[in-house]
Amino acid sequence: MEKKMKTRRSSRLAGDIRASLHEALDHASGKPTGAVVHDVTPHDTDARDARQMLGLSQREFAALIGTGVGTVRKWELGTRQPSGAARALITVIKAEPKAVRRALGKEASG
Repeated sequence: MEKKMKTRRSSRLAGDIRASLHEALDHASGKPTGAVVHDVTPHDTDARDARQMLGLSQREFAALIGTGVGTVRKWELGTRQPSGAARALITVIKAEPKAVRRALGKEASG
């Protein structure tokens, strides 16, 4: 009995996936569907401005603030937003770039 239930669930799941795929294909080809469409427009962040104020590459900026270079790239592309702490640090960097470099043990420049 348990095997029968798993088979039914599996079959139902496969049917749902198949139906969703057909709906996606119909939507992509312009046919009206019941699909709910969400337009997502990434917002600009100030990460690039902050990095440029310090005169750093993405890699150097990432190392300075303790994050990965991929994360910095995504912030600058607008595909991800900095977390609260990172956003606060970016705001401080923009307001006081030399102080941030001093505080983080980096030689101030510019």
